[in-house]
Amino acid sequence: MTVCAITVDGSYAARLAGEGDALFAERWTLDGPEPYAVPLPLAQPEEPGTEVVPLSDGRVLVRRRVAGRQLFSLVYPAGAGTGELPLGGVESDCLELLPPAPDGRRVYALAPGERSSAIWLVAGGDFGPEHVAEVPGRCSGGVWLDRTGRMLALDRSLGGGPVKAVAVDLERGGEVSVLLAIAEGSDDRLILADPDSGLLLIRSNAPGRERLGWGVLGSSRPVRFPECLLLPDRAVTPFAVQPGQALEPERCGVALRIEGVEGSRLGVWRPSDRRVRQLAPPAGWLVGTGLWSGEGVLRLPCVRGERWCGVARLDTEGVFGEARDAGAVVCRPVPLQQAPLRGRVGFG
Repeated sequence: MTVCAITVDGSYAARLAGEGDALFAERWTLDGPEPYAVPLPLAQPEEPGTEVVPLSDGRVLVRRRVAGRQLFSLVYPAGAGTGELPLGGVESDCLELLPPAPDGRRVYALAPGERSSAIWLVAGGDFGPEHVAEVPGRCSGGVWLDRTGRMLALDRSLGGGPVKAVAVDLERGGEVSVLLAIAEGSDDRLILADPDSGLLLIRSNAPGRERLGWGVLGSSRPVRFPECLLLPDRAVTPFAVQPGQALEPERCGVALRIEGVEGSRLGVWRPSDRRVRQLAPPAGWLVGTGLWSGEGVLRLPCVRGERWCGVARLDTEGVFGEARDAGAVVCRPVPLQQAPLRGRVGFG
């Protein structure tokens, strides 16, 4: 479950706040001169498994599990209290919210099954939750591939076989196309994607063990697995990609969560580099959450105490020693073609 979800435009964030039996949704406003948090408690405290996702209009979607049903509501500040708009529910024992959609108005959810997985539009539709697609196979993950919220990447297994990332076209009834096919029997998962440059962050066991790699959307070049991302006795997870690097995926900054016996650290890397820069995280960082701005600033949500919220800022120019270039390009996903790995592992 995501500790803190942030809208794609960086205007709002939301998390489940509080302690013990007194949990509530909390919305952060991030697009003003100073960030601030607004608690959104209701008469009934939230359960620990509740999920929240912010919308770009300032409301927060809440997903609750109640006796085999998934119930959805929008909560928002209303005078001195909290307003709530029930949206209905879905009959499902297992359903997870997908990352905030790029338009900031819609929220989707994934309900995996043994033979097929359902995609639901749970906020932003006309009549409550709407079933929008049924994808063959058991699916997980969820990464947006464009800026419109049409193309969604999922990690899919068919009949218990290897996991392969696929692209799902939500405007064509859930039409599926292969996105990653590195080796026939490998598990190839998509972790993050940047629609501007086409950079893909991938986790795969094709090199013989599970490794982090990168590729480019729409490219025929093989996935590369840099040695610098293989840190001994540490788990490395990408959580944010720098946008706006049109046609230059190698120059995209990537923020990494690094977990080891000594605790959590922050890492920054880009494909053109041969090393990961490890940094001490800011005090109170909500570990594994953050967002690159269009200006090349990595913003990291932090909390200290019950009511203080803040955002630590890390300038790309200061980290990598160069200014960034602006621009945008639209890429449509096509399969990354299967290619031999020998001689390419450790490149870049």
